[in-house]
Amino acid sequence: MKSLLLIFFVVTASFLTSCKNDLEGEIKLVTPEEMQDLMELEDVQLVDVRTEQERVDGFIKNSQNIDFNSPTFEKDIEKLDKTKPVILYCQSGGRSKKCAEKLKDAGFVMIYDLKGGITQWRFKDYFIEMPN
Repeated sequence: MKSLLLIFFVVTASFLTSCKNDLEGEIKLVTPEEMQDLMELEDVQLVDVRTEQERVDGFIKNSQNIDFNSPTFEKDIEKLDKTKPVILYCQSGGRSKKCAEKLKDAGFVMIYDLKGGITQWRFKDYFIEMPN
């Protein structure tokens, strides 16, 4: 009886631990349609990880620019709220994927990465804001 109780406890503990890990620090790849819904429904932080020069060609409304290649990148991401969802995008998805991993390692709770970046956003004909 004791061994059955011990097995039950170990299985339950490992199940609960694995569920917790699935919820914390998750990176979810999202389509432009899913991202549009997230921006409307949740209080999210939208981050463009491209360079300032790339933003001249347009950016997604309400996004803040934190250049992934900047020497101040690590310091800049510290200004974000780790408890709020973050949506990342770049030109085509490469830099935002790397950035998502860094945010996960830094302890961010929920990270969304725009599949295909702003290129896919444009392809789906979503609104692009132009700088003044």
